[in-house]
Amino acid sequence: MSQKHDSMHMHEHHNMHHQNHMGHHHHGDFKKKFLISLIFAIPIVILSPMMGLHLPFQFTFKGSDWLVLIFATILFFYGGQPFLSGAKDELKEKKPGMMTLIALGITVAYVYSLYAFYLNHFSNASSHAMDFFWELATLIIIMLLGHWIEMNAVGNAGNALEKMAELLPNKAVKMDKDGNHETIQTSDIKDGDIIEVKSGDSIPADGIIIKGSTDVDESLVTGESKKVPKHIDDKVIGGAINGSGTIQVKVSAVGGEGYLSQVMEMVNQAQDDKSRAELLSDKVAGYLFYFAVSAGLIAFIVWILITHNIDFALERLVTVLVIACPHALGLAIPLVTARSTSIGAHNGLIIKNREAVEIAQHLNYVMMDKTGTLTKGVFTVNHYESLASHLTDDEVLQLFASLESASNHPLATGIVEYAKSKEIKIENPEDVQTISGVGLEGKVNGHSIKIVNESYLKKHQIKYDKSLFTRWAEKGNSISYLIEHDSVIGFIAQGDQIKESSKQMVSDLIEQNITPVMLTGDNQEAAKSVAKELGIKNIHSELLPEDKEKIIQNYQKDGSKVMMVGDGVNDAPSLVRADIGAAIGAGTDVAIDSADIIIVKSNPIDIIHFLTLSKNTMRKMVQNLWWGAGYNIIAVPLAAGVLAFAGLILSPAVGAVLMSLSTIIVAINAFTLKLE
Repeated sequence: MSQKHDSMHMHEHHNMHHQNHMGHHHHGDFKKKFLISLIFAIPIVILSPMMGLHLPFQFTFKGSDWLVLIFATILFFYGGQPFLSGAKDELKEKKPGMMTLIALGITVAYVYSLYAFYLNHFSNASSHAMDFFWELATLIIIMLLGHWIEMNAVGNAGNALEKMAELLPNKAVKMDKDGNHETIQTSDIKDGDIIEVKSGDSIPADGIIIKGSTDVDESLVTGESKKVPKHIDDKVIGGAINGSGTIQVKVSAVGGEGYLSQVMEMVNQAQDDKSRAELLSDKVAGYLFYFAVSAGLIAFIVWILITHNIDFALERLVTVLVIACPHALGLAIPLVTARSTSIGAHNGLIIKNREAVEIAQHLNYVMMDKTGTLTKGVFTVNHYESLASHLTDDEVLQLFASLESASNHPLATGIVEYAKSKEIKIENPEDVQTISGVGLEGKVNGHSIKIVNESYLKKHQIKYDKSLFTRWAEKGNSISYLIEHDSVIGFIAQGDQIKESSKQMVSDLIEQNITPVMLTGDNQEAAKSVAKELGIKNIHSELLPEDKEKIIQNYQKDGSKVMMVGDGVNDAPSLVRADIGAAIGAGTDVAIDSADIIIVKSNPIDIIHFLTLSKNTMRKMVQNLWWGAGYNIIAVPLAAGVLAFAGLILSPAVGAVLMSLSTIIVAINAFTLKLE
């Protein structure tokens, strides 16, 4: 566990720095900076010649160059501030990247222009040096605009969070002991409050229904499209829409503890987590920095040697540094990441750890728990009988149900529900202890009993009827035994139903050359029967929670990548051990902490949706890295003047336009990411 978490902490540290230097001013700040800078930039563009060429809309008057100098200085320090402070952070970490390149471009342009201004006004030299104020102004404006677009885009992708926050109503109707109603702010709801929710209203907090019945639309929260019928004692999730009936709900989790907040927290973290691909984009920017500086310096030296004109040589240097500003690169990954996170959240896939998206490209095995993952985890009793002369069948069922009433395991729930339906009285069990991976022990009506599985009987060499076991297990039943004083006194067989989409999911995995593997604590016969129906060849049965983890380690030994899908509680160790841990199941009690992704709808086909989303996300990331950095391979040499002999020289302004174009392409490309 620690290994994976350490690596996440390292990312977080790097991420903090990245967010600082991206000037994670909210997009509002960049908008303001852009608009104020524009006010200073427009007069510079009108009053100052571009690369020494007078454009039709330009004019000058006596002293206008002083005005340009003042405006350019304000613009450099005000508009350039996010880039300069970002560069400082990067250099402090010895990792020159995006911001260093931009800062280098604008600083070179500004300092050189001051030098030119000095030469033209205070030097006795007869030659006229050309300044770069025009380029400085356009560069800063385009960069700020790019950042504003980026913040806007990232902001839009992050709206999944705002949309989720809007699911909770602002107000709630609270009821006191005497049944009086009072309207309160949702933020004032406390644990244990009773709230009334009328039909069509949003449920303000997680809770349990204590009065009324209804059907609830949870699609916005869990992605489950059909309305879910809810009765007394059923859980409801804050943010779901109440259907036809009025209900009273006892609040069980408020604010930050609620299911919705946990989901929001995870989406938030997923957007913050930096994956290796993003670190790759920083690396690419670093290479670009060295590439641009080298190309610029070589161009500078070569042009001085050829032309003996320092102005022309400097102009090439500035152009190279302007063009290499890797704007699009800064957008390349964050946009795709944000987009993919929000698509996932809309489809009931919460990606907590961004690395999972990259690892998914190389999966060899998907390990799955049987109960609750491949099957519905709703057990019906198919057969029960007494194996002791002094007990009737119903007395055995009573002992089973009374002890199981202390457990919330699906098998236990099935037995208790069944006993209730037969109107068998359930006694309060005492001294109940869990036998890990096996069952329960405790006292009921003075009987010290244990509920165990077949492997427990084998291990402790307790006699039992093997033919009876085989007869029921081969039909896919899970078998439990009741033992007292180390002898078997009762037997119960329960069947589970396979989920509709399990078969499709298994065949899709096999088609993608990923081997499905079943890991289950259930008996071998029941496991085989389910596996055969689904087409799974690799089965490991009768496992304890720690066995699952060991099996995953064994599969990983030869470098195989393993994804584990489980319903969380006893699967936590194996979810952490696997390269990708996927917790399946809606609700707060899933072992959310140990999983990398959460499949909210408990639908096995969503495993395939996750693999598809990952593949599409990685494809977009790589495309964007090429768009963001690739054009420099052509543009930088052109800016350095490689084709000057053919009369083709890129000016800083054209460079700036090219750069903005690549930014726009990257943004559009990110937004075309889909799940299909």
